[in-house]
Amino acid sequence: MREAPGHEELSRGDLWYYLATKGEAFSNVILMEMLRSRTAEDEEQLKVAIVHDWLNQWGGAERVLEALHQVYPQAPIFTSLCHAEALPHPYRQWDIRPSFMQALPWAKEHHQPFLPFYPLAFSRLNLAGFDVVISNSSGFCHGVSVSPGTCHINYCLTPPRFLWSPGQYLKRERVHPLARLALSLAIPALRRWDAARSQGVHYFVGISHTVVERIRRCYHREADLIYPPVDTSLFHPLADRGGPFLIVSRLVPYKRVDLAVQAFNELGLPLIVIGEGRDRPALEAMAKPNVRFVGRLPAPAVVEALARCRAFIFPGEEDFGIAPVEALASGRPVIAYKGGGALDTVEEGITGRFFYPQTAQALVEVVRAFKEEDFDPWELRRRALAFDVKAFKDNVDSYVREKWAQFPARCGVPGAALDSLKR
Repeated sequence: MREAPGHEELSRGDLWYYLATKGEAFSNVILMEMLRSRTAEDEEQLKVAIVHDWLNQWGGAERVLEALHQVYPQAPIFTSLCHAEALPHPYRQWDIRPSFMQALPWAKEHHQPFLPFYPLAFSRLNLAGFDVVISNSSGFCHGVSVSPGTCHINYCLTPPRFLWSPGQYLKRERVHPLARLALSLAIPALRRWDAARSQGVHYFVGISHTVVERIRRCYHREADLIYPPVDTSLFHPLADRGGPFLIVSRLVPYKRVDLAVQAFNELGLPLIVIGEGRDRPALEAMAKPNVRFVGRLPAPAVVEALARCRAFIFPGEEDFGIAPVEALASGRPVIAYKGGGALDTVEEGITGRFFYPQTAQALVEVVRAFKEEDFDPWELRRRALAFDVKAFKDNVDSYVREKWAQFPARCGVPGAALDSLKR
């Protein structure tokens, strides 16, 4: 008869033997004893890999990636493809490991037509030898395969919009008619792949309550919440305030800048719009003289505009929305549509005002009733600090270590099965 080993000499094979012959409860007792015997040195030597959808542009997802890299500077970054010339120079010093898609002609510059290749690319990445894999996704990278002893944590910016909300995605992006047809044909198979691979993630983390609910709806998985990083150190309140109302945004349909233009046309109050996008000509054509479009501005000019504005206008619905937090860090209140990520960052009567429904008239009524003196600039900034880069890094590091400490006690349990153990 096989003798029970001490926990210090227990192998993975032993665990499976005792799970099969003695029952899950017996094996979990042994596993928890193993956890208690871990040393602090073992915890410090956590081997982490980071996975990112693609690296051919710089935006909100890359801000998250940079913060993750700061938490785990030794972690290699696995991705489908990397266009180094399109990224900030420090990225060239990172250990970036692209998939076979790196060699596909034109893929680095134009990644969208290659959608059918991504499932294969991420499925074939070699992630052996890591304790924890953190996938940072709004596309396919949560579909990686990990070894039985590896804990997979997905930081979900959103389930892929082009799969789960294709109508909204096609409306917000400029997609060629042939690409629309190809996408419509590919969506059913890609969605099945996406849903199946989501079940292999051990722990989901959403960036807002809206995304947490979307994960539940699309993947039937529970998710925790960690807000994305905002560098609040760049922004500070100024004594000289009371400038125009302000929008800082890409000028594309889903941002709903058109609502703000219509509202301020009626109000006659000054509104400055910073940003570029394909909607600019149409928006300028409908705007009255009190609404000015100034295009892209250097970062210092944007920082000053945020600090001097009367209030920041946020008319669209976002998964999170970094710009409102930057306004709060500048000591300025936010007038936002009551939906999406704004529900996490704006507090009615404390850091700003909501308008609802998402119409120009609803925005007009809230702006007319708005009183700048109701808001303390330094209290606004204090509340913005909850979303700072430091808070994000601390929260991520604590979360990863907590989940890794729990993970061996559930060794070999499929990701989706962990949700039932949380309840």
